[in-house]
Amino acid sequence: MDIILLNTADQPIYQQIKSQMITQILNGQLPEGEKLPSIRGLAKELKISVITTKRAYEELENEGFIDTVPGKGSFVSSRDRGMLRERQLQEIQDRLKLIVEEGKKYDMGMDKMIHLIKKWYGED
Repeated sequence: MDIILLNTADQPIYQQIKSQMITQILNGQLPEGEKLPSIRGLAKELKISVITTKRAYEELENEGFIDTVPGKGSFVSSRDRGMLRERQLQEIQDRLKLIVEEGKKYDMGMDKMIHLIKKWYGED
C-alpha cells in the first residue's frame, strides 16, 4: 500500500490517507480480504500520530471500505465494489450540487463554473 502525505495539501492528513486508500481499493490495488497494516504500524511508517491513522481507519470502516476484526486487524471489505463506487459518486454529486448552489449565491455563471472545472481537470 502506497500512501503519500503532503503537509502543504488542503486536506487533513487523515483525509489524505482515507482518500488514497479508497482509490486503491476501488481500482483493485488493494484486493478484497487483504490485511492492512495495523493502525500503529501505519502511523509509525508514515511518521504520524496513531490518532490520525485511527480516524482514517474508523471512517473507512464506517463507509464500508474496510472491516476490522478485534485481535486480528483490519481488512479490505468484501462488499460489492460497484455499490461502494456508487456511494462515492453520489457523495461527489451531493458536493457538486452544494458548490453550484454556492456559486449561484454569488452570481457565478455556469460558463465560469465549467471553466474552473476544466482548469482543475487540466483541460484549460
